[in-house]
Amino acid sequence: MVLLSRHIRSVAPLASRGLCTSSKASFLAARPAFSRASPASSTLPRKLPGQLNSIRTLTTTRQNQVKVLAVLYDGGQHAKDLPGGALPRRLAELSAGMTGRCGARRSIADTSASSRPLPSSTLHPHPSPNFLAMCKLRNSQCGVPGLLGTTENELGIRKWLEDQGHTLVTTSDKEGENSKFDQELVDAEIIITTPFHPGYLTAERLAKAKNLKLAVTAGIGSDHVDLNAANKTNGGVTVAEVTGSNVVSVAEHVVMTILVLIRNFVPAHEQIERGDWDVAAVAKQEYDLEGKTVGTVAIGRIGERVLRRLKAFDCKELLYYDYQPLSAEKEAEIGCRRVEDLEELLAQCDVVTINAPLHEKTRGLFNKDLISKMKKGSYLINTARGAIVVKEDVADALKSGHLAGYGGDVWFPQPAPGDHSLRTAKNPFGGGNAMVPHMSGTSLDAQKRYADGTKAIIDSYLSGREDYKPEDLIVHKGDYATKAYGQREKNLAAPLGGNPRPVGSGRQAKGEWGRPEARGVLPSSSQHAISLPKQQDTELNSASFVLLLPRSHARAILPKTTRLRHVSVIVSRHSHT
Repeated sequence: MVLLSRHIRSVAPLASRGLCTSSKASFLAARPAFSRASPASSTLPRKLPGQLNSIRTLTTTRQNQVKVLAVLYDGGQHAKDLPGGALPRRLAELSAGMTGRCGARRSIADTSASSRPLPSSTLHPHPSPNFLAMCKLRNSQCGVPGLLGTTENELGIRKWLEDQGHTLVTTSDKEGENSKFDQELVDAEIIITTPFHPGYLTAERLAKAKNLKLAVTAGIGSDHVDLNAANKTNGGVTVAEVTGSNVVSVAEHVVMTILVLIRNFVPAHEQIERGDWDVAAVAKQEYDLEGKTVGTVAIGRIGERVLRRLKAFDCKELLYYDYQPLSAEKEAEIGCRRVEDLEELLAQCDVVTINAPLHEKTRGLFNKDLISKMKKGSYLINTARGAIVVKEDVADALKSGHLAGYGGDVWFPQPAPGDHSLRTAKNPFGGGNAMVPHMSGTSLDAQKRYADGTKAIIDSYLSGREDYKPEDLIVHKGDYATKAYGQREKNLAAPLGGNPRPVGSGRQAKGEWGRPEARGVLPSSSQHAISLPKQQDTELNSASFVLLLPRSHARAILPKTTRLRHVSVIVSRHSHT
């Protein structure tokens, strides 16, 4: 039974700031929330007839002050500007007296019926602070989130953390041993990073982070963290991200980039900016998306949404390559088809979009050799991770014309250096480059979602509940909580001697890279062997690892046989296997 009293409110804030009311209560910090009855105090108001005795409430909020370090990108003046357009014009709209939704002033788009320009007197370049505050309030009332993911706006969590007695340190300085990131990481308990300005948590940095317990990715993609090292740091650092927070944003960006490339938009626009007019020069490289074959490399949350959006363009065929097939019903609904061999997919596609996570099997995947298997004159889009492609090989393929275009928003490293080859790489006609900064997943709508998700993850930790969403966890309690980030280091040891090696030798085994949970590892000892149908030697769907061992050993290591698909025979020279 939980007892309630009007005196709870006066005690809970003290507990939330670490001001414990009892010397015996320190053990409660990591336990679920509960209330403890205490003897009536003479300092409390007299109990009324029928009223319960006063109680003291101890919350689950940690007693110690927690230091949170956030590595975000700088917004500068942009972080102060109001969403929806340039600040002076926005203020002019508001001051012109045009009412719109939510009681806010109407935007220029709402005034298209009137051709009268706004009076020049309303274009005040230096509005008062009070007027700015009013504008921001009205934007917030209309659901306009603003640039939350910047060092200036700090995901909107500073006041929330400080009200609980915690500390937030925010920086964009992350490069070099003497960076603010390195200095503050030493005693931080929680770190927040983003894929858009990643603070790389290497094994060396993690070794210095003696207090680190939680690493949150404000967005999707935690490949900037050495996950194996995180599992070994301080008893296991929890790495979590806000799954699904920007999948729509990225999918829309992919479709936009496809259209920008295939319609030869960038050279055409640059021509207009130069004051030129030469239709033939830009139309000779312009195509329709209708009737083209488009394929996605990986069909997770983003890849699936890309194909769904492309269905409306009446493409010739929508293909996907992934270790895990969609259901027949979903394939029919989307109108797509799975291709089991990556090179076969590349040879058929006019457009290829990469939507795979970065791990040891996808790093450098699109190199000179694999790009040569792509259809000549095709387009490659990458909004996944910059390190999945070899930038020099992509630039060379563009220059030669083997690729008609390359576009996306991901680079390695980030921010991209000024001389990065993909900043200026172009096809023989001077076009084919649709690269932008890492922005696809950080739209204003996405920022609101991943800011809310980051706060929820941190709250789960600070409260002691640790009731994280399973889909948000990457590593937790010293082990992997997902299959999306490739090989598990602890499973790479060959238990019967010899050095472990991945299935397939030399060049990447076909089909294997995209199956992060199907990391077959074989002991080098010749006394163990695996026998599979030749055409299915990499189709161990849903299997984490397959080791050929005597039955007594295999029982403790192999997954249940019901989870092994396409495995016809598993044999060993041991008679008891």
